[in-house]
Amino acid sequence: MTNPSKGAPPRPARRNLAYGRWTPAFFLAPAIVALLAVGLYPTIFAVVTSFRRYNITRTRDGFPFIGFDNYVAVLTDPSFWGALGVTARFFFAVVPAQIVLGLLIALLLHRPGLDFMRALTRISLVIPLATTYAVVGLIGRLVFNREFGVANQFLSWFGIGPVSWLADPLGAFAAIALMDIWQWTPFVTLILLAGLSMVPPEIEEAARLETRSKLALLRHVQLPYLLPGLTAILILRSADILKLFDVPFIMTRGGPGASTELVSIYIQRIGFRVFDIGLASAQAILLLIMTILLSRLYIRLVYREIE
Repeated sequence: MTNPSKGAPPRPARRNLAYGRWTPAFFLAPAIVALLAVGLYPTIFAVVTSFRRYNITRTRDGFPFIGFDNYVAVLTDPSFWGALGVTARFFFAVVPAQIVLGLLIALLLHRPGLDFMRALTRISLVIPLATTYAVVGLIGRLVFNREFGVANQFLSWFGIGPVSWLADPLGAFAAIALMDIWQWTPFVTLILLAGLSMVPPEIEEAARLETRSKLALLRHVQLPYLLPGLTAILILRSADILKLFDVPFIMTRGGPGASTELVSIYIQRIGFRVFDIGLASAQAILLLIMTILLSRLYIRLVYREIE
């Protein structure tokens, strides 16, 4: 007589095994669908339209394939290079200042015996990061208002008359740069503070006993642990500045003239005012390629493995 307990495993066990195998996919599916809908599909659409004459005000002939004509038009457009030049000047105006200020604040908070102050400052540093770009732009318009802005109130203490910040090319550029420094210096500070926390305490303490030079301590002990964070800062800030739109658009609309017309504002003008979606897509794809190349350059030049 055969034992009924022997033989193939029961079906519920197989069903449970299959359920366990598909459980991760079940939970990941919403995120994957959202990523495809928000990230991958617009990128593919931009690549396809960049090879077409895609002007939504001229639909009589459809959207014919024109090859690389849009890319040639972008690369030979002086206005595009002018906007890219404004973006480059903006990058070199704000990112070095953010790194220097962030490093100074991080070194100050890294000093021993400041536990309460460090925790309080970390909480306060989150406030600018949690503020949306649109709100930062509105705050900037209020701060640099000619009649009742805080900036002119501060200058009046030194006997300087009211300045038309947003009506002057240099003043408008300085205004959006200062707002960007205010918003993103806390981010740089937190990244560098995290890098400083990775320095082994025994090595840092031994270095403090060997030398009293803060600069030597920074260069030979702390800097190797800061380089990965600096690489991330350069990559993230470069990508963010190349697509920065809200703050300068709300504060200046790219003016006066083209003094604050960053490349993202120029692309918006081509795509949603001239309605040449094909040309704007080609510009966006070139910016994506530029971001990837800059990232590779930063990793090659700045990033170092911690030995």
